[in-house]
Amino acid sequence: MHSDELNLPGDPTEQSDPPYLAHTDEDLIPETLSTWQHKRVDLSRIYHGACMIREELAKVVVGQQQAIDMMLAAILCSGHILLEGVPGIAKTLIAKLMAQTMSTGFSRIQFTPDLMPSDVIGTTVFNMKTSEFSFNAGPIFSNIILIDEINRAPAKTQAALFEVMEECQVTVDGQTYPMQYPFFVIATQNPIEQEGTYKLPEAQLDRFLVRIILDYPKLEEEQIILRRFQNDFGGSLRQMVKAVFTPDDIRACRDLVQQVYIKEELIDYIATIVHYTRHNGDLFLGASPRASLAIMKMAKAVAAIEGRDFATPDDVRHVCYPVLNHRIILSPEREMEGYTTRQVIDEIVSKIEVPR
Repeated sequence: MHSDELNLPGDPTEQSDPPYLAHTDEDLIPETLSTWQHKRVDLSRIYHGACMIREELAKVVVGQQQAIDMMLAAILCSGHILLEGVPGIAKTLIAKLMAQTMSTGFSRIQFTPDLMPSDVIGTTVFNMKTSEFSFNAGPIFSNIILIDEINRAPAKTQAALFEVMEECQVTVDGQTYPMQYPFFVIATQNPIEQEGTYKLPEAQLDRFLVRIILDYPKLEEEQIILRRFQNDFGGSLRQMVKAVFTPDDIRACRDLVQQVYIKEELIDYIATIVHYTRHNGDLFLGASPRASLAIMKMAKAVAAIEGRDFATPDDVRHVCYPVLNHRIILSPEREMEGYTTRQVIDEIVSKIEVPR
């Protein structure tokens, strides 16, 4: 990716004022601005890349912009992604096209009730010629792993993903095999059809940085979908999506995201939000410190995608739902009353004073 060759509208590098001044609001204090002036981070590489990925995906995908941005932010945080939605709303398509925008290896695994752990991670076989055992790597050994219908496989197969998702390595017969960089999982699941499925345990769900809920398209968007594909039954438009990021680009952008500034008051704000999930009568299970870290990482990534080298309270509120919705469990009473996790999360965030 050569960002210096791009000339995109709204490029922060072309603004007369630095990005942190262009986006300044009343929450920012002069002392903080003075600090940023000495610790500026050039995020044009991320900004350009995000714009290009949006443009590439827009060649095929209509709408779902927020989901795409959340996926990109999660990738910049080295996190795994869980896409959830009813059949036919482009969960698999978006995942495949997102992988297509990156010059890396790609592997797709269709989870089924009879899938065994060895079908995913590989197995050790005896070589008759050499009289030695050798390891045959499974499809998990790639860079971007698309797992379709992850809740279709039994618990034993789901558990095989624990180590690889957390440690980026697989251990077979006492031998450890590391994954290549970059490595992340994009999994899909259908929340409606539950026959023949195995619900992911809380520990497994917690391995996913975000769970993104995909909704039906709007009427106008569906009309655009029909017109776009009226002469493309074979899906040839998908071949138009080109690679934007290389592994080196991903590594460099992830390093830049870590340098995005987040003030102390905002860190306390994140901790307070997660703390309230653990002391809430509407919830049976609150979020763990891993959720706090996830909110902080995602807030930084969202800011970086927008070309800002500092996170704001709006960034934190924006990422709270995708980070927390799969990490909390409603109390039985609230579940019977028809409450949703979004309602509880929104109530918690609205009650906590926004830092100034």
